[in-house]
Amino acid sequence: MATIKSYTDISQSKKLAEILPTESADMYYISGDGCDICFGRGVYEEIADWICEGMSKPADVPCWSLTALLNTLPNGIVMNKDSQNGRYHFSSTHIGTYVIADNPIDACVAIIEKLHELKML
Repeated sequence: MATIKSYTDISQSKKLAEILPTESADMYYISGDGCDICFGRGVYEEIADWICEGMSKPADVPCWSLTALLNTLPNGIVMNKDSQNGRYHFSSTHIGTYVIADNPIDACVAIIEKLHELKML
């Protein structure tokens, strides 16, 4: 059984930060000493201010929840889960149907990358 992720991992987040406006992220990773910790936007802002009082905030990595990822997709693109194989896929009249991944976060990241390649984002 596939693990259901709640938000993008650090690798996915770094890729998405190159594609999506960072304002669309609803979470942030704070990285250091080989440890990446993810916080919601409000908690991140409080912690970053506390850690860096009097200094600029650290250049940390934005992170996206499933809701935030779905909100970045153009209208008309629909995500479904195949009842037979359990994989998530997206469909629309512009992109056809793509079977993407075993969990919705990975599926969203893959379709965002594909839409970026197609210059549809």
